[in-house]
Amino acid sequence: GAGMRLRRGFAQSPFGRIHAAVSPRGIVHLAFADGSDAAAFQDLKRRWPFAQFERDDAATVALARKIFTERSGRITLAPTGTNFQVKVWQALLDLGARGPTSYSEIAAAIGQLGASRAVGQAVGANPVAWLIPCHRVLRRDGELGGYRWGVERKRAMLAWEHAAAVNRRASA
Repeated sequence: GAGMRLRRGFAQSPFGRIHAAVSPRGIVHLAFADGSDAAAFQDLKRRWPFAQFERDDAATVALARKIFTERSGRITLAPTGTNFQVKVWQALLDLGARGPTSYSEIAAAIGQLGASRAVGQAVGANPVAWLIPCHRVLRRDGELGGYRWGVERKRAMLAWEHAAAVNRRASA
């Protein structure tokens, strides 16, 4: 992140307050800010220690509206991670687009059978919550399993998506 300028800010979402950061390449950070603003910013700074930050809550509010309300238009993601993490996140985007998936399905999709625990760690390291749908990963037995921002939030996200899908089908 040396020399990189990140615009960051806070906004409300259907699932609580978010803290997001955007680089010239796309969204690099979207996290739920359950604690203080300072703690959320420290988490971002830990991920991008050499970046420069510009606070822009208005841009973050507009981004949140595009993501959660309008649900339209192109959103560019620019998450950073290890090669393995990026493979997992790409598989999660592909598999998660069709609905809930499992750690073992993701492991199989990246050609790493038996790597479910490592996949779980990569899913938990997802730096852009909601957009890479880590909330759609369930345990093999169909149970919710854990979630970085709490199982109740995960349950609410899945219910919200289900309700939206039912409404779309009813409107069609």
